[in-house]
Amino acid sequence: MDIILLGNGNKPGVRDTIELLRPEIERRANILAEDFTGQKDVSSVRADLTVVFGGDGSILRAVRQMGTNQIPVLAVHLGTLSFLSTIQTDELIPLLDRPDLLQMPIIKHLLLHCRLFRSNQTEPESQHLALNEIVLHSLQAARSIGIEFVLEHQLVTTYRCSGLIVSTPVGSTAMSLSSGGPILRKDIDAVAILPISPHTLSNRPLVDSPDRFMELRTQQQAELTVDGSTVAVIAPGDTVRITRADQTFKTIDVPGFCYYKALRSKLGWNGRFGD
Repeated sequence: MDIILLGNGNKPGVRDTIELLRPEIERRANILAEDFTGQKDVSSVRADLTVVFGGDGSILRAVRQMGTNQIPVLAVHLGTLSFLSTIQTDELIPLLDRPDLLQMPIIKHLLLHCRLFRSNQTEPESQHLALNEIVLHSLQAARSIGIEFVLEHQLVTTYRCSGLIVSTPVGSTAMSLSSGGPILRKDIDAVAILPISPHTLSNRPLVDSPDRFMELRTQQQAELTVDGSTVAVIAPGDTVRITRADQTFKTIDVPGFCYYKALRSKLGWNGRFGD
């Protein structure tokens, strides 16, 4: 079995954990590439599995590093509040020992393709994959801007708000949740669109198909972020185009993992009648 090791080496305990497990990992797999800085491009590495150590931030960086070569991920929880990491460190070696590991079911998660077109340009200046969300927001936190939201070449509305979030189901428990958006099961095929601090109380989150063509425009300067990283400053006349990506983010469906149990635990849901 050929694997890639990724993670955030700046987080306390990550490098120590990896080095502690390395001898056991090497007995069971060939490590074709590794990176704990988030900078290495592994999109050309043909491996069977990517093992990511850390929290959701480490997984978002791994998606960027793999690019168009999205290899199935086994996420080892070493973060704080993580909705994507499915196993603990003591579960990794027993899983690598399983002869059926690479035959386990794969859960495919929606990725969005974000392209930035500058005014009067027909080719995108930049393009990015998003696992969590794409956000267009004001350069100043306390100022609202007008954001035109177009769906299939038809204007839906012009939001007056601090920003607009286009979220995947995976991202529905991230910034979208903090802004009052709905929780979508991770493997559902949908996107949520919601304004941040809208000035019109009738503006509510929308849920639509990722197969529909979306565009965002604004007549003020704004900042474009993808999965929490700033990628560009938007000028009047620029267009942010969002479509379903050709690739999907893949995770191993680890036996015993329950999505709603994880939500109950991480979000502090009681889930009981009475005391």
